[in-house]
Amino acid sequence: MTLVFDGHNDALGRLWCASKDPIADFAKPIGHINTPHAQAGGLGGGFFAMYSPQKRAPFDFSAFSVGDLDIPLPPMLDEGKALIAAMGQAGIAHQLEQAGHIDICTDAETLARSFVSDRLACVLHLEGADCIGPDLLALETLYALGMRSLGLVWSRPTIFGHGVPFRHESDGDTGPGLTEDGRRLVARCLELGLIIDTSHLTLKGFWDVAEAGAAMVATHSNACAVANNARNLTDAQLAAIRDTNGMVGLNFATVFLSDTGWRTGKAGIEDCLRQLDHMILVAGEDHVGLGSDFDGAPCLMELPMRASCRILSRGCASTAMATR
Repeated sequence: MTLVFDGHNDALGRLWCASKDPIADFAKPIGHINTPHAQAGGLGGGFFAMYSPQKRAPFDFSAFSVGDLDIPLPPMLDEGKALIAAMGQAGIAHQLEQAGHIDICTDAETLARSFVSDRLACVLHLEGADCIGPDLLALETLYALGMRSLGLVWSRPTIFGHGVPFRHESDGDTGPGLTEDGRRLVARCLELGLIIDTSHLTLKGFWDVAEAGAAMVATHSNACAVANNARNLTDAQLAAIRDTNGMVGLNFATVFLSDTGWRTGKAGIEDCLRQLDHMILVAGEDHVGLGSDFDGAPCLMELPMRASCRILSRGCASTAMATR
């Protein structure tokens, strides 16, 4: 069986928001990402996001299926509230590791070894730096806990930059780029060797990260040329990912795959393959992988994980993202 490495999932957030016993639930076929589904689908590992929701409640995907052309950005999240969520999800990751479900991988050697083991290789990723203050101390704490990838924003503003709204018929040129604090955060991430994820970031913010000299990564984003959506990437952005030896991961979320997906919330494998064809054409097959957004978005729910991973891995030559 070909093993798949997934560039983005929200299993930790799902467990933190909805589960009273996350370790027991991860051993059951609940949600998208769990031990039984991973074993059945050939999932060897991926980036496990730590995401801070507006409120601690089971994820509700209904807002993404209404077909509106512009879903407004939520307000900036309180730093302390966000830190509770991030630390709680980091704690669940460490519990899952102690229970034998995952390995928290902090370097390439550990990732390669874990990927072919009976545990899931986990790269801890912070989706939105809402929990980090201008002193960057929370960054150091999360790094010590094993985080090796950071997204500056989710689709709301932080003190570091601006996220894109969930808007169709628009690219990501929806607002300002990085703040001065954001530039300092990027510089410190580069010093630590952290991957900087530009998914959810405005077009101006993307180019600010590029100017800092980072390898450009968008762990779960699609192509504007196929579905013109603020969460997707222009061809110029895809070319920058190629030219900096970066990586983009195909997002399975139906609303970002096609015009029909945005209007109806329904999309299929053919929509994924059209996205993959274009991203590989522009960025090159060595720079395109998978970034499912499992457990964090309305995905290809009509197919089991085994089928979607198997079919999509045939259409993509490279499914591993590098970490240091």
